[in-house]
Amino acid sequence: MIGTLLNDRYRLEEQIGSGGMSTVYRAFDPTLERWVAIKLMHRDISSDPDQLERFRREAKAVARLSHPHVVTVIDFGEDDGTPYIVLEFVEGETLKERIRRMERLPVAESVAYAIEVGRGLSAAHAERLVHRDVKPQNVLIDQEGRAKVTDFGIARSLEVSGLTAPGRVLGTTDYVSPEQASGHEVTEQSDVYSLGVVLFEMLTGDVPFKADSQVGVAMKHVRDPMPDVQRLRPEVSSALAAVVDRATAKETANRYPTAADMTADLEEVLAIEVARSGEASGEATSVLRGLPGDTADFVPVRLRNPRRWLLTLLLLGLLGAGGLTFLAGRTEKGPGAAVTPRAGNLTRVQLAAGAADDYDPQSEDHEESPEATQNAIDGNLTTVWDTERYRVDFQSLGKEGVGLYVDAGRPLAARRLDLVTPTPDFMASIYAANEVPEEITGWSKVSDDTEITQDARIRLSTLGRRFRYYLVWITSLPEDQQAAIAELTLRK
Repeated sequence: MIGTLLNDRYRLEEQIGSGGMSTVYRAFDPTLERWVAIKLMHRDISSDPDQLERFRREAKAVARLSHPHVVTVIDFGEDDGTPYIVLEFVEGETLKERIRRMERLPVAESVAYAIEVGRGLSAAHAERLVHRDVKPQNVLIDQEGRAKVTDFGIARSLEVSGLTAPGRVLGTTDYVSPEQASGHEVTEQSDVYSLGVVLFEMLTGDVPFKADSQVGVAMKHVRDPMPDVQRLRPEVSSALAAVVDRATAKETANRYPTAADMTADLEEVLAIEVARSGEASGEATSVLRGLPGDTADFVPVRLRNPRRWLLTLLLLGLLGAGGLTFLAGRTEKGPGAAVTPRAGNLTRVQLAAGAADDYDPQSEDHEESPEATQNAIDGNLTTVWDTERYRVDFQSLGKEGVGLYVDAGRPLAARRLDLVTPTPDFMASIYAANEVPEEITGWSKVSDDTEITQDARIRLSTLGRRFRYYLVWITSLPEDQQAAIAELTLRK
């Protein structure tokens, strides 16, 4: 086919891909003097009315989409009975090729690409279209590093009856959703599952399931639990692991309802990952600049807006030492501790009197300074709740930790917990529940393990779930073997 001129306009120059329905060529359009991609339907199936209708439907469906993360359809036609689609030509590589080349992608970059793919899928779903074949081979990375979703070859409109016979599976089994593998109804949640698998592969360098046959792989998606992404990639945060887990839930009731919901959580996770590492590279830097304001607040300005950061540094330099002293003095200090940190666009949860309680499930008396718990929420930095003073670490006593929890009064999705402490350098995590469990295993972990500073802002990731109780679970103590909390503030 190389050198063929389609409809006296598009000259096929190079084959760049092939699939079950079509072959893709790089072609030149002399009319507009630009390179395009031509998807040419295989001759042996172009006579099949169902296949031909599916091919035409792809062209019409994707032509309705106009999104920076979806490959644009330019034209559609037939040449000597062979239908073809003309698409924008994306110079670069597929996401699959990138994974093979790098083995696994940087964590922040993986999240950034998942966000861009999620945004593209959300645009398709808004047009009542399900992709049905989300995989890294169908994600193109252009020369600027942006991800674009392509190949809606088996996309199906939610508004019309499909062409797929009942029980027939379409899609690549490495990424197929359980309901799709079982031949059940496919919705946008199926795309969410597949995107979760793609994210897993970007983070670990491999697909989650392997078997001797494609059917065997598909059945693993139906029956087997997903491998633990944190075990395969320890630096992955608990917040990111939770997104992978929810996106790839077997039951749709436990899965993200929409790609937009998953993308929103990924945006929060990207802010968390960048704030943890203090750096961003690749496409993560571009995505950071477009994060919503309340999410972007948690990313250092120098990372989300480098130009503004440089201007700020220049301004501070012009202000001189006196100006810097004035700015630094704007943060008021309490006795031995700073006030609760800036809240950004978050709202403080008003806690009732008596809302704090101690939590020590692994001791005989189940108590940890119960008489001082209200000191942590009384608004007075001179009063504290503190742990007992331990001579040895928790592990030597057979304990996992001790803690303090607050009752928010009603279930809510808290987004941050602020702590002020006169005894920094202890380790803690935040857990949540709707009833106070007897053991720590009954709580849901909603933050990373965090080394607590004097003014700590702990980012929470509830993934949209609402909880009434929030626990500060202390797992290691500072040098004097006693941790104290002067003030605890919950924000949503």
